Amino acid sequence: MLDVCLLGTGGMMPLPYRRLTSLMTRYNGSNLLIDCGEGTQVAIKDKGWSFKPIDVICFTHYHADHISGLPGLLLTMGNAERSEPLFMIGPRGLERVVNALRIIAPELPFPIEFIELKEPEETIPIAGYKIQAFRVNHNIACYGYSLMIERAGRFDVERAKEQEIPQKYWSRLQKGEEIWEEDRLYTPDMVLGAPRKGIKVTYCTDTRPVNSIAEAAKDADLFICEGMYAEPEKLEKAKQYRHMTFYEAAELARKAKPKQLWLTHFSPSLVKAEQYMEAVRKIFSDSYLGKDGKSVELDFKGDGR
Repeated sequence: MLDVCLLGTGGMMPLPYRRLTSLMTRYNGSNLLIDCGEGTQVAIKDKGWSFKPIDVICFTHYHADHISGLPGLLLTMGNAERSEPLFMIGPRGLERVVNALRIIAPELPFPIEFIELKEPEETIPIAGYKIQAFRVNHNIACYGYSLMIERAGRFDVERAKEQEIPQKYWSRLQKGEEIWEEDRLYTPDMVLGAPRKGIKVTYCTDTRPVNSIAEAAKDADLFICEGMYAEPEKLEKAKQYRHMTFYEAAELARKAKPKQLWLTHFSPSLVKAEQYMEAVRKIFSDSYLGKDGKSVELDFKGDGR
Protein backbone atom coordinates (compact mmCIF):
# COMPACT_ATOMS: atom_id res chain seq x y z
CA MET A 1 0.00 0.00 0.00
CA LEU A 2 1.20 3.52 -0.86
CA ASP A 3 0.22 6.56 1.21
CA VAL A 4 0.16 9.85 -0.68
CA CYS A 5 -0.23 13.30 0.89
CA LEU A 6 -0.27 16.78 -0.61
CA LEU A 7 1.58 18.74 2.06
CA GLY A 8 1.29 22.09 0.29
CA THR A 9 -0.72 23.23 -2.73
CA GLY A 10 0.25 26.89 -3.16
CA GLY A 11 2.39 28.50 -5.80
CA MET A 12 4.69 31.53 -5.56
CA MET A 13 3.87 32.62 -2.00
CA PRO A 14 2.43 30.92 1.11
CA LEU A 15 -0.99 31.90 2.43
CA PRO A 16 -2.53 31.31 5.87
CA TYR A 17 -4.63 28.48 4.41
CA ARG A 18 -2.27 27.26 1.68
CA ARG A 19 1.38 26.24 2.13
CA LEU A 20 3.90 26.05 -0.67
CA THR A 21 4.40 23.07 -2.91
CA SER A 22 5.31 19.66 -1.55
CA LEU A 23 4.16 16.04 -1.80
CA MET A 24 5.07 13.12 0.44
CA THR A 25 4.58 9.39 -0.08
CA ARG A 26 5.13 6.48 2.32
CA TYR A 27 5.85 2.93 1.21
CA ASN A 28 7.31 -0.03 3.04
CA GLY A 29 8.79 2.03 5.88
CA SER A 30 10.40 4.60 3.60
CA ASN A 31 9.24 8.17 2.85
CA LEU A 32 9.73 10.12 -0.36
CA LEU A 33 9.30 13.85 -0.87
CA ILE A 34 8.73 15.80 -4.08
CA ASP A 35 9.67 19.45 -3.66
CA CYS A 36 10.14 21.21 -0.36
CA GLY A 37 8.54 24.63 -0.30
CA GLU A 38 8.44 26.92 2.71
CA GLY A 39 6.46 25.32 5.54
CA THR A 40 7.00 21.73 4.43
CA GLN A 41 8.25 20.49 7.78
CA VAL A 42 5.31 22.15 9.58
CA ALA A 43 2.97 20.38 7.15
CA ILE A 44 4.66 17.04 7.85
CA LYS A 45 4.24 17.65 11.58
CA ASP A 46 0.57 18.61 11.15
CA LYS A 47 -0.01 15.39 9.19
CA GLY A 48 1.56 13.34 11.99
CA TRP A 49 4.13 11.79 9.66
CA SER A 50 7.86 11.50 10.40
CA PHE A 51 10.94 13.29 9.06
CA LYS A 52 13.47 10.58 9.84
CA PRO A 53 12.38 7.94 7.26
CA ILE A 54 12.65 10.39 4.32
CA ASP A 55 15.07 8.54 2.05
CA VAL A 56 14.53 10.37 -1.25
CA ILE A 57 13.77 14.00 -2.15
CA CYS A 58 12.92 14.79 -5.78
CA PHE A 59 12.95 18.38 -7.02
CA THR A 60 10.96 19.51 -10.04
CA HIS A 61 13.09 22.68 -10.38
CA TYR A 62 14.87 25.30 -8.30
CA HIS A 63 12.45 28.19 -7.95
CA ALA A 64 12.20 29.25 -4.31
CA ASP A 65 8.61 28.11 -3.76
CA HIS A 66 9.76 24.53 -4.48
CA ILE A 67 12.98 24.35 -2.46
CA SER A 68 13.09 27.12 0.19
CA GLY A 69 12.00 24.74 2.97
CA LEU A 70 14.99 22.44 2.48
CA PRO A 71 17.59 23.88 4.91
CA GLY A 72 15.22 23.72 7.87
CA LEU A 73 14.09 20.23 6.95
CA LEU A 74 17.68 18.99 6.74
CA LEU A 75 18.43 20.42 10.18
CA THR A 76 15.34 18.76 11.62
CA MET A 77 16.31 15.42 10.08
CA GLY A 78 19.79 15.83 11.54
CA ASN A 79 18.38 16.57 14.98
CA ALA A 80 16.39 13.31 14.69
CA GLU A 81 19.78 11.52 14.73
CA ARG A 82 19.47 10.24 11.22
CA SER A 83 22.64 8.59 9.91
CA GLU A 84 21.47 6.84 6.73
CA PRO A 85 22.23 8.48 3.34
CA LEU A 86 19.64 10.85 1.87
CA PHE A 87 19.21 10.69 -1.91
CA MET A 88 18.27 13.80 -3.87
CA ILE A 89 17.09 13.81 -7.49
CA GLY A 90 16.69 16.90 -9.65
CA PRO A 91 17.69 18.78 -12.79
CA ARG A 92 21.31 19.58 -13.58
CA GLY A 93 22.82 21.88 -10.93
CA LEU A 94 21.24 20.07 -7.98
CA GLU A 95 24.44 19.62 -5.97
CA ARG A 96 25.46 23.25 -6.46
CA VAL A 97 22.04 24.57 -5.42
CA VAL A 98 21.73 22.34 -2.36
CA ASN A 99 25.28 23.09 -1.19
CA ALA A 100 24.54 26.81 -1.48
CA LEU A 101 21.46 26.40 0.72
CA ARG A 102 23.50 24.36 3.18
CA ILE A 103 25.55 27.40 4.12
CA ILE A 104 22.90 27.78 6.84
CA ALA A 105 22.77 24.01 7.50
CA PRO A 106 26.45 23.07 7.24
CA GLU A 107 26.79 20.11 9.57
CA LEU A 108 24.65 17.04 9.10
CA PRO A 109 25.13 13.56 10.61
CA PHE A 110 24.20 11.87 7.32
CA PRO A 111 25.59 11.97 3.77
CA ILE A 112 23.65 13.32 0.79
CA GLU A 113 23.85 11.48 -2.54
CA PHE A 114 22.97 13.53 -5.62
CA ILE A 115 21.38 12.22 -8.83
CA GLU A 116 21.31 14.96 -11.46
CA LEU A 117 18.96 14.59 -14.42
CA LYS A 118 20.40 15.33 -17.85
CA GLU A 119 18.20 13.49 -20.35
CA PRO A 120 14.60 14.28 -21.41
CA GLU A 121 13.51 11.09 -19.65
CA GLU A 122 15.33 9.04 -17.03
CA THR A 123 14.35 6.04 -14.91
CA ILE A 124 15.79 5.57 -11.42
CA PRO A 125 15.10 2.48 -9.28
CA ILE A 126 15.40 3.52 -5.64
CA ALA A 127 13.81 2.81 -2.22
CA GLY A 128 11.32 0.31 -3.67
CA TYR A 129 10.15 2.70 -6.40
CA LYS A 130 10.84 2.93 -10.10
CA ILE A 131 10.98 6.70 -10.55
CA GLN A 132 10.43 8.00 -14.05
CA ALA A 133 11.57 11.61 -14.45
CA PHE A 134 10.37 13.48 -17.55
CA ARG A 135 11.26 16.97 -18.72
CA VAL A 136 8.44 19.52 -19.01
CA ASN A 137 8.17 23.05 -20.41
CA HIS A 138 8.81 25.79 -17.84
CA ASN A 139 11.03 28.87 -18.06
CA ILE A 140 13.92 26.96 -16.42
CA ALA A 141 14.83 23.26 -16.49
CA CYS A 142 11.93 21.40 -14.86
CA TYR A 143 10.87 17.76 -14.52
CA GLY A 144 7.76 15.85 -13.58
CA TYR A 145 7.88 12.48 -11.84
CA SER A 146 6.00 9.20 -12.01
CA LEU A 147 6.41 7.02 -8.94
CA MET A 148 5.83 3.38 -9.80
CA ILE A 149 5.76 0.37 -7.53
CA GLU A 150 5.98 -2.75 -9.62
CA ARG A 151 4.54 -6.08 -8.57
CA ALA A 152 5.81 -9.45 -9.69
CA GLY A 153 3.54 -12.27 -10.81
CA ARG A 154 2.16 -14.87 -8.42
CA PHE A 155 4.42 -17.70 -7.33
CA ASP A 156 3.30 -20.97 -8.95
CA VAL A 157 3.95 -23.79 -6.50
CA GLU A 158 3.00 -26.51 -9.00
CA ARG A 159 5.47 -25.21 -11.59
CA ALA A 160 8.20 -25.11 -8.95
CA LYS A 161 7.49 -28.73 -7.99
CA GLU A 162 7.28 -29.91 -11.62
CA GLN A 163 10.71 -28.45 -12.30
CA GLU A 164 12.09 -29.94 -9.07
CA ILE A 165 13.24 -26.58 -7.75
CA PRO A 166 14.38 -26.98 -4.13
CA GLN A 167 11.98 -25.31 -1.73
CA LYS A 168 14.86 -23.49 -0.01
CA TYR A 169 15.15 -21.29 -3.13
CA TRP A 170 11.47 -20.42 -3.53
CA SER A 171 11.45 -17.19 -1.50
CA ARG A 172 14.59 -15.92 -3.23
CA LEU A 173 13.12 -16.60 -6.66
CA GLN A 174 9.91 -14.86 -5.62
CA LYS A 175 12.01 -11.76 -4.82
CA GLY A 176 13.48 -11.78 -8.32
CA GLU A 177 16.83 -13.42 -7.59
CA GLU A 178 18.61 -15.80 -9.98
CA ILE A 179 20.29 -18.82 -8.35
CA TRP A 180 23.03 -21.14 -9.58
CA GLU A 181 23.20 -24.63 -8.07
CA GLU A 182 26.15 -26.55 -9.45
CA ASP A 183 25.48 -26.51 -13.22
CA ARG A 184 21.80 -25.50 -13.08
CA LEU A 185 20.37 -21.95 -13.18
CA TYR A 186 17.04 -21.18 -11.49
CA THR A 187 15.34 -17.96 -12.67
CA PRO A 188 12.21 -16.14 -11.42
CA ASP A 189 10.37 -16.65 -14.72
CA MET A 190 10.44 -20.41 -14.05
CA VAL A 191 8.04 -19.98 -11.11
CA LEU A 192 6.32 -16.59 -11.48
CA GLY A 193 3.26 -15.75 -13.53
CA ALA A 194 2.75 -12.55 -15.53
CA PRO A 195 3.45 -9.29 -13.66
CA ARG A 196 0.49 -8.02 -11.69
CA LYS A 197 -0.79 -4.46 -11.65
CA GLY A 198 1.37 -2.16 -9.56
CA ILE A 199 0.78 1.37 -8.32
CA LYS A 200 1.54 4.56 -10.24
CA VAL A 201 1.39 8.20 -9.17
CA THR A 202 2.35 10.99 -11.58
CA TYR A 203 3.16 14.49 -10.34
CA CYS A 204 3.99 17.61 -12.30
CA THR A 205 3.89 21.37 -11.75
CA ASP A 206 5.20 24.55 -13.42
CA THR A 207 4.80 23.75 -17.09
CA ARG A 208 2.80 24.32 -20.20
CA PRO A 209 0.85 21.24 -21.33
CA VAL A 210 3.11 18.92 -23.35
CA ASN A 211 2.61 15.40 -24.66
CA SER A 212 5.28 13.96 -22.36
CA ILE A 213 3.01 14.66 -19.37
CA ALA A 214 0.05 12.73 -20.78
CA GLU A 215 2.35 9.88 -21.78
CA ALA A 216 3.91 9.72 -18.31
CA ALA A 217 0.52 9.84 -16.57
CA LYS A 218 -1.08 7.19 -18.78
CA ASP A 219 -3.33 4.89 -16.70
CA ALA A 220 -1.94 6.27 -13.42
CA ASP A 221 -3.82 5.55 -10.22
CA LEU A 222 -3.39 9.23 -9.35
CA PHE A 223 -2.34 12.17 -11.52
CA ILE A 224 -1.43 15.32 -9.56
CA CYS A 225 -1.07 18.27 -11.89
CA GLU A 226 -0.62 21.99 -11.62
CA GLY A 227 -3.66 24.19 -12.08
CA MET A 228 -2.16 27.60 -11.49
CA TYR A 229 -5.11 29.51 -12.94
CA ALA A 230 -8.82 28.71 -12.97
CA GLU A 231 -10.21 31.87 -14.52
CA PRO A 232 -10.55 31.31 -18.30
CA GLU A 233 -9.37 34.86 -19.02
CA LYS A 234 -5.97 34.04 -17.49
CA LEU A 235 -4.95 31.66 -20.26
CA GLU A 236 -2.62 34.23 -21.81
CA LYS A 237 -0.98 34.80 -18.44
CA ALA A 238 -0.48 31.04 -18.09
CA LYS A 239 1.21 30.97 -21.50
CA GLN A 240 3.41 33.95 -20.63
CA TYR A 241 4.74 32.45 -17.40
CA ARG A 242 4.77 28.80 -18.58
CA HIS A 243 2.03 27.54 -16.29
CA MET A 244 -1.28 25.72 -16.81
CA THR A 245 -4.96 26.36 -16.29
CA PHE A 246 -7.41 23.95 -14.68
CA TYR A 247 -8.79 23.14 -18.12
CA GLU A 248 -5.43 22.36 -19.69
CA ALA A 249 -4.65 19.98 -16.82
CA ALA A 250 -8.02 18.29 -17.35
CA GLU A 251 -7.29 17.90 -21.07
CA LEU A 252 -4.04 16.12 -20.20
CA ALA A 253 -5.97 13.84 -17.85
CA ARG A 254 -8.53 13.13 -20.57
CA LYS A 255 -5.70 11.89 -22.77
CA ALA A 256 -3.86 10.00 -20.02
CA LYS A 257 -6.95 8.33 -18.48
CA PRO A 258 -5.76 8.17 -14.84
CA LYS A 259 -8.18 7.04 -12.16
CA GLN A 260 -8.14 10.50 -10.54
CA LEU A 261 -6.82 13.99 -11.23
CA TRP A 262 -5.87 16.25 -8.32
CA LEU A 263 -5.18 19.89 -9.12
CA THR A 264 -2.45 21.70 -7.18
CA HIS A 265 0.02 24.64 -7.24
CA PHE A 266 -2.64 27.34 -7.18
CA SER A 267 -2.01 31.02 -7.80
CA PRO A 268 -2.20 33.19 -4.64
CA SER A 269 -4.95 35.16 -6.39
CA LEU A 270 -7.18 32.10 -6.78
CA VAL A 271 -10.25 32.13 -4.52
CA LYS A 272 -13.47 30.09 -4.61
CA ALA A 273 -11.77 27.50 -6.79
CA GLU A 274 -14.65 25.04 -6.46
CA GLN A 275 -16.88 27.22 -8.62
CA TYR A 276 -14.73 26.35 -11.63
CA MET A 277 -14.78 22.59 -11.14
CA GLU A 278 -18.05 21.91 -12.96
CA ALA A 279 -16.43 23.04 -16.21
CA VAL A 280 -13.28 21.04 -15.39
CA ARG A 281 -15.30 17.86 -14.78
CA LYS A 282 -16.95 18.22 -18.18
CA ILE A 283 -13.47 17.62 -19.59
CA PHE A 284 -12.38 14.93 -17.10
CA SER A 285 -15.02 13.72 -14.68
CA ASP A 286 -12.75 12.37 -11.92
CA SER A 287 -11.15 15.75 -11.22
CA TYR A 288 -10.69 17.08 -7.67
CA LEU A 289 -9.21 20.14 -6.03
CA GLY A 290 -6.09 19.48 -4.04
CA LYS A 291 -5.82 20.98 -0.60
CA ASP A 292 -3.14 21.01 2.06
CA GLY A 293 -3.15 17.67 3.88
CA LYS A 294 -5.30 15.87 1.29
CA SER A 295 -4.23 12.24 1.29
CA VAL A 296 -5.12 8.82 -0.08
CA GLU A 297 -4.08 5.20 0.42
CA LEU A 298 -3.50 3.38 -2.85
CA ASP A 299 -3.43 -0.40 -2.87
CA PHE A 300 -2.38 -2.84 -5.54
CA LYS A 301 -5.93 -3.17 -6.80
CA GLY A 302 -5.79 0.50 -7.71
CA ASP A 303 -9.09 1.30 -5.99
CA GLY A 304 -7.79 3.38 -3.06
CA ARG A 305 -9.75 6.61 -2.61
